[in-house]
Amino acid sequence: MSVDTSLHLLLPPQAPPLRVLIIEDDPMMQLGLEQSLIAHPQLEIVGQAEDGYLGVQAALKLKPDVVVMDIGLPRLDGIAATQQIKAALPETHVVMLTSHKTETEIIAALSSGADAYCIKGATVERLLHAIAAAVEGATYLDPQIARQVIENLKPPSPKANIANLSERELEVLKLMVEGYSNPEIAEKLYLSPNTVKTHVRGIMNKLSVDDRVQAAVVALRSGLV
Repeated sequence: MSVDTSLHLLLPPQAPPLRVLIIEDDPMMQLGLEQSLIAHPQLEIVGQAEDGYLGVQAALKLKPDVVVMDIGLPRLDGIAATQQIKAALPETHVVMLTSHKTETEIIAALSSGADAYCIKGATVERLLHAIAAAVEGATYLDPQIARQVIENLKPPSPKANIANLSERELEVLKLMVEGYSNPEIAEKLYLSPNTVKTHVRGIMNKLSVDDRVQAAVVALRSGLV
């Protein structure tokens, strides 16, 4: 299934396009991002900024739905900029798109409030997937750095038990680990979105976890995927 479909599933048919702000200091990268994203009718580029300080100012003025943010920015880095944006605009989703892969930077970015973390050089489809997941309220991690994050997360509860999950819940959990959103899971498994939500709640209850990321940690550490 294409990511275009996932974006379509996330938005009502008549919903306005998601308003996107790009904060990136590399002119060529900025141009490439703009050209890639404007090709999708459900996305609208409302502004661009070349440093973190200007990025925060632009976000406060434009109030975008999504910010695509680099970490290594002049004047104010992307982590500090994300903190300021999320403090003022908690409903704005921040997708980190960066070449930085160190554990410290990854954890710091997520702790600052970033909703997704993508590595530069990934496909446009992966970035769109991250945007779709963030807008739905999920946390998206680029597969290249997911394992690094997992190693730094709190160990799962001793009560967590994959064996308690039904066959259908296992199918849903595997797709959650792969970063699919609820609407995407519903389409892949031919289920209704409400049924998927029920399965996700059941999975989290049975694994004694509080969110999707913790559920993914349990699955990965249990060898499910």
